[in-house]
Amino acid sequence: MIKALLTTLFCINLFAGNQIELSGTVESDNEKIITSRNMGYIKEVYVKEGSNVKKGDILYEIDSSNIDSNKKEIELNLQILQNQKNNIEVNLKRYKNLLEQDLVSRYEVEQMELNLANTKNMLDITKAKLKEINTQYDYLKIKAPNDGLIIKKSIKAGEMSMPGMPAFVLTDLSTLLIKTNISESNLNNIKLGQKVDVEITSQNFKTQGTISAVIPNTVDLTHSFILKISFDKKDFNIYPGMYSKILLNLEN
Repeated sequence: MIKALLTTLFCINLFAGNQIELSGTVESDNEKIITSRNMGYIKEVYVKEGSNVKKGDILYEIDSSNIDSNKKEIELNLQILQNQKNNIEVNLKRYKNLLEQDLVSRYEVEQMELNLANTKNMLDITKAKLKEINTQYDYLKIKAPNDGLIIKKSIKAGEMSMPGMPAFVLTDLSTLLIKTNISESNLNNIKLGQKVDVEITSQNFKTQGTISAVIPNTVDLTHSFILKISFDKKDFNIYPGMYSKILLNLEN
Protein backbone atom coordinates (compact mmCIF):
# COMPACT_ATOMS: atom_id res chain seq x y z
CA MET A 1 0.00 0.00 0.00
CA ILE A 2 2.78 2.41 0.98
CA LYS A 3 4.81 1.38 -2.08
CA ALA A 4 1.86 2.10 -4.39
CA LEU A 5 1.31 5.53 -2.77
CA LEU A 6 4.98 6.46 -3.18
CA THR A 7 4.90 5.41 -6.83
CA THR A 8 1.82 7.60 -7.46
CA LEU A 9 3.43 10.64 -5.79
CA PHE A 10 6.59 10.14 -7.84
CA CYS A 11 4.59 10.14 -11.12
CA ILE A 12 2.68 13.29 -10.14
CA ASN A 13 5.89 15.18 -9.30
CA LEU A 14 7.50 14.04 -12.55
CA PHE A 15 4.47 15.25 -14.55
CA ALA A 16 4.46 18.62 -12.78
CA GLY A 17 8.20 18.96 -13.29
CA ASN A 18 7.85 18.48 -17.04
CA GLN A 19 5.10 21.06 -17.49
CA ILE A 20 4.96 24.79 -16.95
CA GLU A 21 2.01 27.15 -17.02
CA LEU A 22 2.47 30.55 -18.65
CA SER A 23 0.21 33.57 -18.88
CA GLY A 24 -0.17 35.33 -22.20
CA THR A 25 -2.10 37.95 -24.12
CA VAL A 26 -4.04 37.58 -27.37
CA GLU A 27 -2.70 39.77 -30.20
CA SER A 28 -3.40 40.21 -33.88
CA ASP A 29 -0.66 39.17 -36.27
CA ASN A 30 -1.98 41.67 -38.80
CA GLU A 31 -2.53 45.01 -37.12
CA LYS A 32 -2.24 48.10 -39.34
CA ILE A 33 -2.01 51.85 -38.77
CA ILE A 34 -4.16 53.54 -41.43
CA THR A 35 -2.83 56.82 -42.83
CA SER A 36 -3.38 58.99 -45.91
CA ARG A 37 -1.01 59.89 -48.75
CA ASN A 38 -2.45 63.37 -49.31
CA MET A 39 -2.78 66.52 -47.23
CA GLY A 40 -6.17 68.17 -46.92
CA TYR A 41 -9.20 68.73 -44.73
CA ILE A 42 -11.07 65.61 -43.71
CA LYS A 43 -14.41 65.78 -45.48
CA GLU A 44 -16.16 62.81 -43.85
CA VAL A 45 -15.41 59.96 -41.43
CA TYR A 46 -17.50 56.85 -42.04
CA VAL A 47 -16.45 54.50 -39.21
CA LYS A 48 -15.85 54.64 -35.47
CA GLU A 49 -14.07 52.59 -32.83
CA GLY A 50 -15.57 49.12 -32.70
CA SER A 51 -16.72 49.16 -36.34
CA ASN A 52 -16.27 45.93 -38.29
CA VAL A 53 -15.11 46.71 -41.82
CA LYS A 54 -14.62 44.75 -45.03
CA LYS A 55 -11.74 45.07 -47.46
CA GLY A 56 -12.38 48.08 -49.72
CA ASP A 57 -14.78 49.88 -47.36
CA ILE A 58 -14.22 53.66 -47.31
CA LEU A 59 -12.98 54.69 -43.86
CA TYR A 60 -12.71 58.45 -44.41
CA GLU A 61 -12.52 60.99 -47.22
CA ILE A 62 -10.31 64.04 -47.76
CA ASP A 63 -11.52 67.25 -49.46
CA SER A 64 -10.36 67.54 -53.09
CA SER A 65 -9.95 71.36 -53.30
CA ASN A 66 -6.14 71.27 -53.59
CA ILE A 67 -6.18 68.63 -56.32
CA ASP A 68 -9.01 70.40 -58.16
CA SER A 69 -6.96 73.61 -58.51
CA ASN A 70 -3.88 71.70 -59.70
CA LYS A 71 -5.96 69.78 -62.20
CA LYS A 72 -7.45 72.97 -63.68
CA GLU A 73 -3.96 74.44 -64.11
CA ILE A 74 -2.72 71.31 -65.88
CA GLU A 75 -5.79 71.17 -68.13
CA LEU A 76 -5.20 74.82 -69.10
CA ASN A 77 -1.55 74.11 -69.96
CA LEU A 78 -2.66 71.07 -71.93
CA GLN A 79 -5.05 73.17 -74.02
CA ILE A 80 -2.38 75.81 -74.67
CA LEU A 81 0.12 73.18 -75.81
CA GLN A 82 -2.48 71.50 -78.02
CA ASN A 83 -3.22 74.85 -79.72
CA GLN A 84 0.51 75.47 -80.20
CA LYS A 85 0.93 72.04 -81.76
CA ASN A 86 -1.96 72.64 -84.17
CA ASN A 87 -0.56 76.04 -85.23
CA ILE A 88 2.96 74.65 -85.74
CA GLU A 89 1.60 71.78 -87.89
CA VAL A 90 -0.31 74.23 -90.10
CA ASN A 91 2.70 76.52 -90.48
CA LEU A 92 5.03 73.58 -91.10
CA LYS A 93 2.87 72.37 -93.94
CA ARG A 94 2.83 75.86 -95.44
CA TYR A 95 6.61 76.25 -95.06
CA LYS A 96 7.25 72.91 -96.78
CA ASN A 97 5.23 74.15 -99.76
CA LEU A 98 7.25 77.38 -99.77
CA LEU A 99 10.47 75.37 -99.56
CA GLU A 100 9.57 73.56 -102.78
CA GLN A 101 9.31 76.98 -104.36
CA ASP A 102 12.63 78.10 -102.80
CA LEU A 103 10.82 80.86 -100.91
CA VAL A 104 12.11 79.78 -97.49
CA SER A 105 15.32 78.11 -96.36
CA ARG A 106 15.61 74.48 -95.28
CA TYR A 107 16.96 75.74 -91.95
CA GLU A 108 13.64 77.47 -91.21
CA VAL A 109 11.73 74.29 -91.95
CA GLU A 110 14.06 72.22 -89.74
CA GLN A 111 13.67 74.69 -86.88
CA MET A 112 9.91 74.45 -87.18
CA GLU A 113 10.11 70.63 -87.17
CA LEU A 114 12.25 70.78 -84.03
CA ASN A 115 9.74 73.13 -82.42
CA LEU A 116 6.94 70.70 -83.26
CA ALA A 117 8.85 67.76 -81.72
CA ASN A 118 9.50 69.73 -78.51
CA THR A 119 5.87 70.75 -78.27
CA LYS A 120 4.74 67.13 -78.70
CA ASN A 121 7.10 66.08 -75.89
CA MET A 122 5.72 68.78 -73.62
CA LEU A 123 2.23 67.66 -74.56
CA ASP A 124 3.02 64.05 -73.58
CA ILE A 125 4.51 65.17 -70.25
CA THR A 126 1.45 67.29 -69.46
CA LYS A 127 -0.90 64.42 -70.33
CA ALA A 128 1.07 62.18 -67.97
CA LYS A 129 0.73 64.80 -65.22
CA LEU A 130 -3.01 64.94 -65.80
CA LYS A 131 -3.25 61.14 -65.58
CA GLU A 132 -1.24 61.17 -62.37
CA ILE A 133 -3.37 63.83 -60.73
CA ASN A 134 -6.53 61.94 -61.68
CA THR A 135 -5.22 58.90 -59.80
CA GLN A 136 -4.79 61.07 -56.70
CA TYR A 137 -8.57 61.32 -56.40
CA ASP A 138 -8.58 57.62 -55.51
CA TYR A 139 -6.20 58.32 -52.63
CA LEU A 140 -8.62 60.88 -51.18
CA LYS A 141 -10.91 57.99 -50.26
CA ILE A 142 -8.97 55.96 -47.72
CA LYS A 143 -10.15 52.34 -47.81
CA ALA A 144 -9.71 49.33 -45.55
CA PRO A 145 -6.84 47.14 -46.83
CA ASN A 146 -8.44 44.01 -45.35
CA ASP A 147 -11.33 42.81 -43.20
CA GLY A 148 -10.95 43.77 -39.57
CA LEU A 149 -12.02 45.71 -36.51
CA ILE A 150 -11.35 49.40 -35.88
CA ILE A 151 -9.76 49.51 -32.41
CA LYS A 152 -8.56 53.13 -32.42
CA LYS A 153 -9.78 56.32 -34.10
CA SER A 154 -7.64 59.48 -34.06
CA ILE A 155 -9.38 61.83 -36.52
CA LYS A 156 -12.53 63.93 -36.84
CA ALA A 157 -14.28 65.55 -39.79
CA GLY A 158 -12.96 69.07 -40.40
CA GLU A 159 -9.45 68.34 -39.14
CA MET A 160 -6.38 68.58 -41.35
CA SER A 161 -5.06 65.26 -42.58
CA MET A 162 -1.30 65.01 -43.03
CA PRO A 163 0.58 62.30 -44.96
CA GLY A 164 1.67 59.57 -42.56
CA MET A 165 -0.48 60.86 -39.69
CA PRO A 166 -2.20 57.90 -37.94
CA ALA A 167 -5.95 57.95 -38.47
CA PHE A 168 -7.10 54.47 -37.44
CA VAL A 169 -5.71 51.24 -36.06
CA LEU A 170 -7.21 48.25 -37.86
CA THR A 171 -6.78 44.78 -36.38
CA ASP A 172 -7.41 41.56 -38.27
CA LEU A 173 -9.40 39.12 -36.12
CA SER A 174 -8.73 36.22 -38.49
CA THR A 175 -4.99 36.12 -37.70
CA LEU A 176 -4.81 36.01 -33.91
CA LEU A 177 -1.94 34.67 -31.85
CA ILE A 178 -0.92 34.53 -28.20
CA LYS A 179 2.19 36.27 -26.96
CA THR A 180 3.92 35.11 -23.76
CA ASN A 181 7.34 35.08 -22.10
CA ILE A 182 9.49 32.13 -21.09
CA SER A 183 12.70 32.13 -19.06
CA GLU A 184 15.94 31.33 -20.85
CA SER A 185 16.48 28.37 -18.51
CA ASN A 186 13.53 26.63 -20.18
CA LEU A 187 14.44 27.62 -23.72
CA ASN A 188 16.35 24.41 -24.49
CA ASN A 189 13.25 22.38 -23.66
CA ILE A 190 10.97 23.84 -26.34
CA LYS A 191 11.05 23.98 -30.13
CA LEU A 192 9.27 25.62 -33.04
CA GLY A 193 6.15 23.75 -34.10
CA GLN A 194 5.65 22.30 -30.62
CA LYS A 195 2.03 21.84 -29.54
CA VAL A 196 0.76 23.60 -26.39
CA ASP A 197 -2.56 23.69 -24.54
CA VAL A 198 -4.29 27.08 -24.65
CA GLU A 199 -7.12 28.32 -22.44
CA ILE A 200 -8.97 31.65 -22.45
CA THR A 201 -11.06 31.42 -19.30
CA SER A 202 -13.23 34.49 -19.92
CA GLN A 203 -14.68 32.79 -23.02
CA ASN A 204 -14.59 29.23 -21.66
CA PHE A 205 -12.33 28.48 -24.63
CA LYS A 206 -9.82 25.64 -24.77
CA THR A 207 -7.78 24.50 -27.75
CA GLN A 208 -4.34 23.42 -28.85
CA GLY A 209 -1.86 25.92 -30.24
CA THR A 210 1.53 25.80 -31.94
CA ILE A 211 4.73 27.66 -31.09
CA SER A 212 5.29 29.71 -34.24
CA ALA A 213 8.13 32.03 -33.15
CA VAL A 214 10.79 32.41 -30.45
CA ILE A 215 12.09 35.98 -30.16
CA PRO A 216 14.77 37.43 -27.87
CA ASN A 217 13.37 39.95 -25.40
CA THR A 218 14.63 43.49 -25.98
CA VAL A 219 14.73 44.09 -22.22
CA ASP A 220 18.07 42.50 -21.29
CA LEU A 221 17.45 42.37 -17.54
CA THR A 222 14.49 39.99 -17.86
CA HIS A 223 16.61 37.10 -19.24
CA SER A 224 13.49 35.85 -21.01
CA PHE A 225 12.32 35.14 -24.51
CA ILE A 226 9.02 35.92 -26.25
CA LEU A 227 6.94 33.04 -27.55
CA LYS A 228 4.30 33.52 -30.22
CA ILE A 229 1.64 30.82 -30.32
CA SER A 230 -0.73 30.43 -33.25
CA PHE A 231 -4.18 28.92 -32.70
CA ASP A 232 -7.60 28.56 -34.27
CA LYS A 233 -10.28 30.61 -32.51
CA LYS A 234 -13.02 28.69 -34.31
CA ASP A 235 -16.39 30.41 -33.80
CA PHE A 236 -15.54 31.92 -30.42
CA ASN A 237 -15.50 35.69 -29.83
CA ILE A 238 -11.79 36.08 -29.19
CA TYR A 239 -10.31 39.59 -29.29
CA PRO A 240 -6.84 41.13 -28.91
CA GLY A 241 -5.98 41.96 -25.31
CA MET A 242 -7.67 38.91 -23.77
CA TYR A 243 -5.83 37.03 -21.03
CA SER A 244 -4.84 33.45 -21.75
CA LYS A 245 -3.14 30.50 -20.03
CA ILE A 246 -0.68 28.24 -21.79
CA LEU A 247 0.28 24.77 -20.56
CA LEU A 248 3.63 23.80 -22.01
CA ASN A 249 5.15 20.33 -21.98
CA LEU A 250 8.94 20.51 -21.71
CA GLU A 251 10.78 18.30 -24.17
CA ASN A 252 13.56 17.24 -21.79
